[in-house]
Amino acid sequence: MNAVLKEHNPQQALFDRMALKAPALRLTTAAERADKLRRLLKATLDARPAILAAGYKELRLAPTDIDAQLLMIKSEAEFIARNLASWTAPQPIQGTLMTLGKTSYVQYEPKGLVLHLSTWNAPIAEAFVLAFGAIAAGCPFLLKPSELAPHSAQVIADIVVAAGFADDEFAVVQGASDVATQLLALPFNHIFYIGGHGVGRIVLRAAAEHFATVTLEMGGKNPVIVDESADLVEAGKKIAWGRVANAGQVCLAPDYALVHERVLPGFVAELSKSMTAFYNASGQGFQKSPELPRIVNRRHFDRIKALLDDALAKGAKLELGGETDGDDLYISPTILTGVTEDMRILQEEIFGPIICVLPFRQREEAIATIRRRPKPLGSYIFAKDRAAIDWFLARTTSGSTVVNHNLIQSGTNPHLPFGGVNASGQGRIGGRYTFLECSNARAVVEEGPPVGDPDIMFPPYSDKYKQMIGQLLSKEIKLSDGVINFINGMIKVTSFFKRK
Repeated sequence: MNAVLKEHNPQQALFDRMALKAPALRLTTAAERADKLRRLLKATLDARPAILAAGYKELRLAPTDIDAQLLMIKSEAEFIARNLASWTAPQPIQGTLMTLGKTSYVQYEPKGLVLHLSTWNAPIAEAFVLAFGAIAAGCPFLLKPSELAPHSAQVIADIVVAAGFADDEFAVVQGASDVATQLLALPFNHIFYIGGHGVGRIVLRAAAEHFATVTLEMGGKNPVIVDESADLVEAGKKIAWGRVANAGQVCLAPDYALVHERVLPGFVAELSKSMTAFYNASGQGFQKSPELPRIVNRRHFDRIKALLDDALAKGAKLELGGETDGDDLYISPTILTGVTEDMRILQEEIFGPIICVLPFRQREEAIATIRRRPKPLGSYIFAKDRAAIDWFLARTTSGSTVVNHNLIQSGTNPHLPFGGVNASGQGRIGGRYTFLECSNARAVVEEGPPVGDPDIMFPPYSDKYKQMIGQLLSKEIKLSDGVINFINGMIKVTSFFKRK
């Protein structure tokens, strides 16, 4: 960083303290790191009342929805703490003919300072799930929560202090985009970013200045395919939940549904029925539902409403909903049909409780619609016909896919990698994958006792060595992995007894 920029970056002193702490964190044991994870988890669960209050103030989230996020956090922390010792231990690597007598292994070491620029739609989970991976890897972690979730940001900061972290190990820096810009100017070793494409490009450019590695998790137009073999009641129920959860402000939410024309009327009926049952059970209207969150702010509300208005003005048909109230930041669960490619709502990620339903006659039509858009973060297939499921899986690409459900692939199984592909993201998070994103996989080869003539490989090359190389190039190397491992093992045993 040049001297002028360094002088005017108020985050520099904090960065420098974290850089000084990094060598000591590198040497911490798996047990020490696991203890930190447990402390952070306990402080988070102890702060549940404050978390519930913040979630209600920001999105009017129901307690049960927030508790589901806390359960995900608990699952992640316990899973990592339980398995961390095995992840940090040297990982033995199978030998080869060229490494006879040598020991090969991978040692995972911390990359260094980790920055996370988080978003607002699940601020507690997005903060701590990634923090767990950095702590597990032995990295200092700096979190900048979204300024659009200020109540949650303060709760996060309080939790970190309550868990006993000094700011040179785990720092929470609050502020708007100017603070993010200041942080991106610093030479972090790894950067996590969750959010939209515009900022994602800024993060990548900033990371390139310091050759930092990056994990991006972004959204997109997530498709759901409803095959003619689908169970329409099941599809309607699950997609209604997946689209309207968090008022549609979920990066994995199904954005539009491609439905076989023979079952489209039935699907729309079931989708409408389920949305009504879930969010208007009392019959007093969607706006009275205690389970329907609100849009995060007026700017996002206006953007979503503009997409809806544009679609209706251009001929889209309103099958359900369409109600809005800017003062309450309320948009009702909404179903649109008759949507065409010239409508903005098919070009931009909605990120609200509106779903577009499009018909297809041939499977290839559905694939063509999906391929006109960047690769999505998630995709969903509803079908009972196994051949149809396999056909769609083979011809689509996404960060993740769920068959006969939606929105359940993130945070429910720490063994699964979560992330996007190209425009929807890069890298993987969750469980061991977050640990790996924060770690350098260092290959180590240790020389063992001599095998044959150890000097044969050095110049000037003998005719014997040249002939041996030529023979290996011209023939299949038939020495099996088992034989190689057996030879290596015998060499180690012999070496052990010689030392004795």
